Amino acid sequence: MLEVKSISKRYSKRHVLDNFSMTAERGEIVGLVGENGAGKSTLLKILASLSKPDKGELCLNGKTYKKHFKEHRRTIGYVPQDIAVWEDLTVLENMKFFARLSPVKKSVSELKDLLDNIQLGRYGTKVNKLSGGMKRKLNLAISLINEPEFLLLDEPTAGIDLKSRIEIGQFLKNLAVNKETLIIYTSHDMNEIKDVCDRVIVIGKDSFYRDLLADYIK
Repeated sequence: MLEVKSISKRYSKRHVLDNFSMTAERGEIVGLVGENGAGKSTLLKILASLSKPDKGELCLNGKTYKKHFKEHRRTIGYVPQDIAVWEDLTVLENMKFFARLSPVKKSVSELKDLLDNIQLGRYGTKVNKLSGGMKRKLNLAISLINEPEFLLLDEPTAGIDLKSRIEIGQFLKNLAVNKETLIIYTSHDMNEIKDVCDRVIVIGKDSFYRDLLADYIK
């Protein structure tokens, strides 16, 4: 279980997050929506332990981030908005590279299985030859090497084709059900949010998203 307790974050004089709280359970896919600048990406970076809140507390499985920082990092997968892969390496070479950095050791066969599960079987293709959708899939596959219990996705389907978007959405739903992975997901595509997520949390003061997604806010 994730517990976010009254966290705040400011940059200079601007409050990006102000006394924000939420909870989420394993096996849930939670959509995070709000206008640009509302703090969605900032919150994901804090949850990924890449940034610290100015105040407030975060707990995962009853253990605070502050006291169990290293332990939590091993259980978290994070996919930023920007695609972070090596363009001059092949798909499998990228997987092998990032696998060497993971606390969970994977064989080549296991890495291929992970790629197959996300429908990215082009092991020997250089990344610079892939479509945007395929690169997004590779970015996601890399985040899953360490078998995270908690997966954070910041616009994981931005700018990709409908087929890849649907495939990624179905993969995430299966991951939540079969592995009980807790997934927090941001997107500007409200149809995607409605299709993929179990419930929605709105960040920011603008009422537009609350009115639009009233049936999904729990």
